[in-house]
Amino acid sequence: MAINSIIAYQNYISPRKGFSCPHRLLHGGDSCSDYIKRSLTEQSLTEAVKSSLQRFKDCASASKILTTTTSANNFRCIIIPCCIPL
Repeated sequence: MAINSIIAYQNYISPRKGFSCPHRLLHGGDSCSDYIKRSLTEQSLTEAVKSSLQRFKDCASASKILTTTTSANNFRCIIIPCCIPL
């Protein structure tokens, strides 16, 4: 059920939200939703939840780095993490 919810989010909400995953923008690789979807298939639910919380913290840090970097270069952009503030 969780994976189907992520797929629905990726298909219907993510394309319309107006921003991309800061972690993916800064580091490349998977977006947070792809990372968590993969974690749910490869780990136990407990491990996936634990790694998801860390990923959201890392995404929030990436958001801060990108915001600072873009502001320092006189580029105005709002960078929003993929999660609620943790």
